[in-house]
Amino acid sequence: MLESLLALGGLVLLRDSVEWEGRSLLKALVKKSALCGEQVHVLGCEVSEEEFREGFDSSINSRLVYHDLFRDPLSWSKPGKALPGGPLEALRALDKRTSSGPATIALDSLSWLLHHLPCPTLCQTLHALSRQDSCPGDSPPGEQVRVLGLLHEELHGPGPLGALSSLAQTEVTLSGTMGQASAHILYRRPRQRPTHQTQWFSILPDFSLELQVEPPLESQPRSDPHTPSVDPTTHLTFNLHLSKKEREVKDSLTLPFQFSSEKQQALLRPGLSQATSHIFYEPDAYDDLDQEDPDDDLDV
Repeated sequence: MLESLLALGGLVLLRDSVEWEGRSLLKALVKKSALCGEQVHVLGCEVSEEEFREGFDSSINSRLVYHDLFRDPLSWSKPGKALPGGPLEALRALDKRTSSGPATIALDSLSWLLHHLPCPTLCQTLHALSRQDSCPGDSPPGEQVRVLGLLHEELHGPGPLGALSSLAQTEVTLSGTMGQASAHILYRRPRQRPTHQTQWFSILPDFSLELQVEPPLESQPRSDPHTPSVDPTTHLTFNLHLSKKEREVKDSLTLPFQFSSEKQQALLRPGLSQATSHIFYEPDAYDDLDQEDPDDDLDV
C-alpha cells in the first residue's frame, strides 16, 4: 500500500514519466508525514516555494521547512546568505538538521540534482542522508530518516537509474490506464526477498490519497451493429476472387507438368511410324584412337 511507504526509512524513489507526473504523489506523502508530526524538510529545485506549498492548508505549511534552490541555486544574487556551497552543501546541511527525531526529506527533484552533481557524489550523499551506514536494529523507529526522491526517469540513462535503484529501499514506478493512475511498488527489506505490489490510487485536490481496492475495468471497444461492415478487399489493385467463368477456364487448363491419361497412353503404345534415333560419329584428325596409349599426344 502507498501509505506503508512512510512506515519504512531509507530512500524512497518515485519514478515518474511525461504521461504520469509524480510531484502530486510526492506532495501527498509530504502531507502524510506532516500529519504524523514528523520533521519535514523540502529541497525545492524545479518549482518555486509558492507553487509547492499551493494546495496545502496552513497547518501543513507551518510544519514544512522549505530549502529553496529554485530562485538562486548557486547563490549568485545573495552570496553566502541563501544556500552557500550550492546543491551539495544544501544536501549535507539537511543531514545535520535532521540529527534527532523522525524526519522526512523531500527532494524535488533528483533529476535536477543529477544534472548539477556527479552521480557518485549524489549517491554517496543520499547514502549518508538516509542513514544507511547504521544497521536496521541500531536506530529506533522514532529516529528514522526517510528520503523521498522524485526522479524523471526518461531524462537519464541506464547508469544513473541503476545506481539510484540499487540505493533505494523502496521504488515506486508510476503508470496507469484509462486516466487512472497506478503505482508499482518494489520493497527491499534487509535479509528478505524483494516484494512487489501494484496499487491504484487517485489524488484529491487537497493532496490526500484515495486508494482503489481493485483496478478499474478497462472498457473494451464494442462494434456498433448498425455500422455497415467494410470489405477490406474492395480497393485492392489485384483480384483475390475468381468469377464463375474464370474458374471454369482454370479447371479446364492442362498444366505442362501434369501427367494426363493421353500422355500415359502415348508412352505405353508408341506408333508404328515412330523413328529410332541413331548417333553418327566421324573421327577428327587430332582424335587419339590408340587404346594402348591414350596419352601419347601429350608429349610427356
